[in-house]
Amino acid sequence: MYKYPTILFLLALSIWSCSQEEKPIVITPNDYNNAVDKVTEVIIHDIFSPPVASRIYAYSNIAAYEVLVQKNKDYKSLAGKLTGLKPAPQASADAPVNYDLAALIAQMEIAKTLIFSEDKITALRDSLYTSWEKQNPTELYASKEYGLKVADHIKSWMDGDMYKQTRTMPKFSVNPDNPSRWQPTPPAYMDGIEPHWMKIRPFVIDSASQFKPLPPPEFSMEKDSEFYKQLIEVYDVRNAMTSEGDDSEKMAIAQFWDCNPYVSTHKGHLMFATKKITPGGHWIGIVKIATQKTNSNLMETVHAYTKTSIALFDGFISCWDEKYRSNLIRPETLINQYIDDSWAPVLQTPPFPEYSSGHSVVSGAAAEVLTQIYGDDFSFEDDTEVAYGLPVRNFTSFRTASSEAAMSRLYGGIHYRAAIEEGLKQGRQIGNYIVKNLNLKTDTAQAAN
Repeated sequence: MYKYPTILFLLALSIWSCSQEEKPIVITPNDYNNAVDKVTEVIIHDIFSPPVASRIYAYSNIAAYEVLVQKNKDYKSLAGKLTGLKPAPQASADAPVNYDLAALIAQMEIAKTLIFSEDKITALRDSLYTSWEKQNPTELYASKEYGLKVADHIKSWMDGDMYKQTRTMPKFSVNPDNPSRWQPTPPAYMDGIEPHWMKIRPFVIDSASQFKPLPPPEFSMEKDSEFYKQLIEVYDVRNAMTSEGDDSEKMAIAQFWDCNPYVSTHKGHLMFATKKITPGGHWIGIVKIATQKTNSNLMETVHAYTKTSIALFDGFISCWDEKYRSNLIRPETLINQYIDDSWAPVLQTPPFPEYSSGHSVVSGAAAEVLTQIYGDDFSFEDDTEVAYGLPVRNFTSFRTASSEAAMSRLYGGIHYRAAIEEGLKQGRQIGNYIVKNLNLKTDTAQAAN
C-alpha cells in the first residue's frame, strides 16, 4: 500500500537532487564595475590623496588583468612590460578554476590590502562568497585559491615600489624667504602632500623625469613680465565668473572637474570636510561609461580599466616630480599678498606646489589611452559627478574632455595658464608613450579588428 507514495518520494528526491547540482558561476562586466565602484567609494571615505588613489586603482586592476589573461588568447600579459613584474603563477591543469571569478577575487584582495577601511571591501567580498558558495562551492574554492595566489604575486611585486619607504621620509620643508616658492594655502594650511612621490617606481615610463615639461615662466612681480600677466589672468577670470550670465559655463566647468578629495570648510570654530572623488577617480568613472556604452565583455572591461589606471599612475609620478622640483607658489597666495587680500578662488587650492597641473597631466594621459582603445570620435555623457549634485556633461571625445578638465583649473582659480597647457602636453606625451609601449592585444586579435 506504500507503492505510490514511495514512487512520489523518489521522484521528489530526484528533482531536489537535480536542483542542487553545481552550476557555473557567471561574472559579468557589471560585477567588475561594482567592485571598482566600491574601491572608489572607499577611496573617498578614507580620503586618499590623488597620487595614492591612483596606486590603489592600478594594482587592483592589474591583479585582475593578470588572472584573465591566463585564459584569453587575444591579450598579452603585463609581465615583462611593467617594471619588475614577472609572470604570474599558473593554476593547476586539473583545477576547476573559473578565471573570471578568480580575477574578481584578486581585484578585491589587492584593493583590501591598499585601503584603510578594509571592512567595507570585506563586506562586499563576503556577501559575494556566500552567493557563490551556494551556486558552486567546488568552483569557488578552486578559483579563490588561484585568485589569492595571483594576488600574493602582485603584492610581492608591489612591495618593491618604494611606497612603504616614502611613508617614513621627512615632510616637505617650506622656504618662507623665497617669494616664488610654494606656501601652504587657506583655509587648512596643510603640509605639501606626497613630496617624495617621484621616488615611486613607475610602470611604463623610464623614470619620473622622462617627460619633464618646460619650466614655468620666470617668477617676477613686474607688471610687464609673463609670470605677472598669467597671475593677473587668474585674478581677472575669477572676478568675472558668476553662477549666472556669460561666464556661468566657466563656473560649471570648474565645479564639474573639481575632484578635490578633501575640501576643508570652516564656520566659526567648527571645521568639517567635504569628501569628493579624485581626478583619477573621475577618469576611472569615464572608463565605466565607455565600457558600458560599447557593451564590452569582461576581458575588454578589465583591459580598459587596467591600461587607464596605469596611465594615471605614471602620470602622477611624472607630475609630482615636476611639482616639487619647480616648487612654484600658488596664485591664491600671491593675489592675497600683493593684489587683494580678500580674493578667493572658485575651487579650494589643493595642498601642493602649482606647476604642473596634476589634473591636466593625468587627464591628458588617460585620454590618450582611452582614445587608442575606443577611437577619437567617441562621444559620451559623463555622469561621474551626479553623485555630488552636478549635472551630466556631454563630450565628443576623450581628448575634448581632457582639454576641458585642464582649463577647469584656470576657471577654478588654482593654476596659471602655463601649468595647464604644459601639463596637458606632458600628460599626452605620457599617454602616447604608454600606447606605443604597452600594446596588449595579440597580433591575432588586432588582425580580427
